Amino acid sequence: MAADHPNTPLLIMAVFIPLLHQFSSETAAATTFTRSRAAYYPNSSENGTAAGACGYGSYGSTINGGDVSAASDLYRSGVGCGACYQVRCVNSNYCSDNGVTIVITDSGASGGTDFILSQHAFARMGQTTDAGKSLLDLGFVDIDYRRVVCNYPNKNITVKIDESSNYPNYLAFVIEYQQGTQDIIAVQLCETVSLTCKLLDRSHGAVWAVVSPPSGPLSVRMLLGGDGDGEESWVVPANNIPASWSAGASYDTGIQLN
Repeated sequence: MAADHPNTPLLIMAVFIPLLHQFSSETAAATTFTRSRAAYYPNSSENGTAAGACGYGSYGSTINGGDVSAASDLYRSGVGCGACYQVRCVNSNYCSDNGVTIVITDSGASGGTDFILSQHAFARMGQTTDAGKSLLDLGFVDIDYRRVVCNYPNKNITVKIDESSNYPNYLAFVIEYQQGTQDIIAVQLCETVSLTCKLLDRSHGAVWAVVSPPSGPLSVRMLLGGDGDGEESWVVPANNIPASWSAGASYDTGIQLN
């Protein structure tokens, strides 16, 4: 559980960032592929696991049609949660040219792999349904992968209050439907009346948390970056978390990242 740092000052926003209903990222997907290996969850259902290290819960097992994956180095202590990758196997007898697009929802490695895919995603690398079954029989395959844009049509970025939250004493949440190609590298929780903002701790994975959160309507501001161009930008939601937030509830930020 993350806790407040007594020596961390409250941050007063000196520059007001205009509300963004849509934020356009100029970052393009990676153009070159990296060679690696992939496996799949052998004892799971076709979709991913609801107990992934990113802390997404059931969302993490069904997002993107179940095309999800655990990652090893690409997990990056939770920063990599929500990132999307094109993964294609290289066996010309079975593998399609495009492979499958997956979302990172968990941490793990096996046999020198960078990815442990859901069974659904692993089979979808095949040229046909039968080829996909043959890939599952192999268990491990050589792959090429690259970072690509996450795209969730008709979905805004959503703040899901974690079930561990205890109103009004402890607030933890995950950010769902993370779009674009940039990472969420920091999060501020702001009082909407005073515009006083505080940097949050990453509790684990994609879970951000604070003890004794501010009262009243709250704004969750996200710092985007980590795409290699050195640029970082704060994104301000159009909608706020209500003062009477509750564990398990989801709140639409009103933002899409293209």
